[in-house]
Amino acid sequence: MASIALCGALGMSIPLHASKIPAMDAELGEIDLDWATIKYLVPDQAEQLKRFDALAQKTARIVEKYPDRAEPLLWEGVVTYEESRLGGVLREHRLTESARSLFKRAEDIDPRILHGAVILYLGIVYYQEPGFPLGFGDDKKASHYLQLANDMNPEGLDAAYFYGAFLRDKGNNVEATIVLARALESPPDPDRPVWDAGRRAEIKAILAKIGR
Repeated sequence: MASIALCGALGMSIPLHASKIPAMDAELGEIDLDWATIKYLVPDQAEQLKRFDALAQKTARIVEKYPDRAEPLLWEGVVTYEESRLGGVLREHRLTESARSLFKRAEDIDPRILHGAVILYLGIVYYQEPGFPLGFGDDKKASHYLQLANDMNPEGLDAAYFYGAFLRDKGNNVEATIVLARALESPPDPDRPVWDAGRRAEIKAILAKIGR
């Protein structure tokens, strides 16, 4: 279902725009920073798993504080899905199902939050997961969500990266190159330098494999 290149490069940074709940924004900002640090600066997978597990618990407590908001649900799904990539097969399946459920709950509340990040993550999980009978992966749903996310946030680095990677994996190198090259033209994010540098390196790696 998913390419080897993409499977190891799940992480995305979600743009944090001020809501009407400054305290929630601050807490989720800490989750964002912790996620990027673990993802890109902790090389040992066992240590990553330990830290993501603790971060998932921390994010779940924020969800409990703001049960009617989509943003905490989205972030709990993000951390849970990241954690799922580091465990065994049974653990991975359980956590992946949990992450998808969190994303769907967030979508039901507001699919437009944070420039369509919920839509993008649904595209990612449908793309990366194996299809029936092993999992719920579905290329048609993945294509729908990834393209929609890219349309909702045409200048977004993550939206372009994942859609471009999907296109490349399906053999559409011309369109993938256009989407990925456009992603590199987006301005650097001074508020998330660790994620920004990591994502751009991943994009350049895919373009190198295409031969561009």
